[in-house]
Amino acid sequence: MATLLSLLKPVAYVSLPFIALQYSPRGRYYTRSIAYVSAIGFCATLGVFYAAGLSLVGRSFDVNNAVAVTFYAITSTVFGIRVEVEGEEWLQESGGRPGVLMGNHQSMLDLIIVGRLMPKRTSIMSKKSLQFSPVGPFMSMSGAIFIDRGNSSRALRSMDLAVNMMRSLRVSLWMYPEGTRHNSETPELLPFKKGGFHLAVQSGLPIIPLVAENYWHIYHKDVFESGVIRVRVLPPIPTTGLTTADIPGLVTLVRDQMLAALVEISTKAPSKPSTEKPIAPPEPASVSSLSAVLSDVVSDHTAAMPEDVVFEAKPAATPMPVSSRESLAGSAFEGVAGSENGTETEEDDEGMVLVGRPT
Repeated sequence: MATLLSLLKPVAYVSLPFIALQYSPRGRYYTRSIAYVSAIGFCATLGVFYAAGLSLVGRSFDVNNAVAVTFYAITSTVFGIRVEVEGEEWLQESGGRPGVLMGNHQSMLDLIIVGRLMPKRTSIMSKKSLQFSPVGPFMSMSGAIFIDRGNSSRALRSMDLAVNMMRSLRVSLWMYPEGTRHNSETPELLPFKKGGFHLAVQSGLPIIPLVAENYWHIYHKDVFESGVIRVRVLPPIPTTGLTTADIPGLVTLVRDQMLAALVEISTKAPSKPSTEKPIAPPEPASVSSLSAVLSDVVSDHTAAMPEDVVFEAKPAATPMPVSSRESLAGSAFEGVAGSENGTETEEDDEGMVLVGRPT
């Protein structure tokens, strides 16, 4: 008995301060944040083994789903956060058909929502710096698309590869059109970037909006509590037959639907009235005007990911075997960089899943 107590003493010395901190909201915030980031690191490490195994059987694009299921099982149990989904049939009825999944982006807790909803054969768009982080290996092996905001020509090539990957391999893409995280007390959305909408139109894939309620009451600076996060999946919005001239109207349509759903399902007061004016659709871009736009973007070294740039997906000359195509998709793409609450810099997070820093 004495030996057992001596062995338990070090554990008690380490755990008691953490237990004591749980009685303070701020203490819970810091201890839970540390545990949450640790869970991310653990699942990312586990993801390397998932990727190695699933790649051997030709299912590399199911890695994100496997990691997501594991992450949700851990975090929902440890932190007491449960995700309730309304309209999940819109994901299930897709029957494996690819689409561009667009969600509102509030904080690092969005990963719990990703964990609950990530479908199979779904890739993610991420910033280049994450390729060299602890989560980089499993992301690369699972076919993540890395976009380099600091280099417009490489960003365009990566976007082009993304379109071809979604078309030929029938892979969905999860992204955040706001471009950066925005955690506020009132349910509202930042203006949407157009990069994901170009991807959807060029690939001809439907947009599936995923709206999470404003969960300020569960998580914000110095607050990290348990509770339920409600998510509503909206009906897919088809893009077949649309052109680049239709993108401004498509952006407005998707944002309006997501904002209405956000306000309706959130537990807080209605959002602030939008001061944005509707964007009139531009004239269809000609080949000459397209070249001029691309030239302007490439020449500007401060250009972000080209969310307003028209890019054409170049179809492969001959079909590749599935194994070769999956190998190509799993290779290193070039990536994106990010900032916090909506102020665009060279490091804005352009429509991607973030697994790095807490907010």
